[in-house]
Amino acid sequence: MRRLLLLRHAKTETDAPSGKDFDRRLDDRGRLDAALMGAWLSRNPPLPDLVCVSTAVRAQQTWSLVAAAMPAAKPTVASLDELYGAGLSELLAVIRGAAVEDPEQLMLVGHNPGLHEMALSLIGGGDAAGRKAVADNLPTGSIVVIDFPIEDWNDVAFRDGQLVQFVSPKLLKGAAGE
Repeated sequence: MRRLLLLRHAKTETDAPSGKDFDRRLDDRGRLDAALMGAWLSRNPPLPDLVCVSTAVRAQQTWSLVAAAMPAAKPTVASLDELYGAGLSELLAVIRGAAVEDPEQLMLVGHNPGLHEMALSLIGGGDAAGRKAVADNLPTGSIVVIDFPIEDWNDVAFRDGQLVQFVSPKLLKGAAGE
C-alpha cells in the first residue's frame, strides 16, 4: 500500500513585489492556514516520508509552515522546479520517480490547475463526500489523501486510487466552529 498526499499551496498575495507569479508569497490567511493544515497532519498520521515541493515561493513557504507544525515528522524533502506549473504528465513523472526513494507516504506541494486535475485523474473510489468536494474545487491549503493498492510508485495509474480524505482549511475551521 502506498499513500499520496496532494497539498495545494496556501492563500497568497495577489501580486509579488517583483511582478512575477513565481515570487508570490503567502498572505496572512495563507500563513495561518498552512500552520492549521500542518497541525491537522500531525494529528492524523501516517506522516509523509518524502515531500516534493515546488520551488515557487508560496509552495516553499507553505511547506515550511506545515513542517513546523509537525515536529515529529522527519521526511526527506526535495525542492523540484518541475512542480511549478506542472500538468498531469509532469506530476505523474514526479510520483513515479519517488520509486527511487520508495516512501510509504509521498506528499506533493504544488499548484492548481495541475494538482486538482491529478487528484481527479487518480481517484477511482473511496470517500464519496470527499470525491464530490474534490470534484468541485481544490482550494488553497487543501490536502487530498489517496491510497493505492501497490508496492511500487511506478505502478501508480489513473483511477486506481482510493480517496481516504479531503481536508481544507475552511472545513477544519467549520468543524472547530470558527
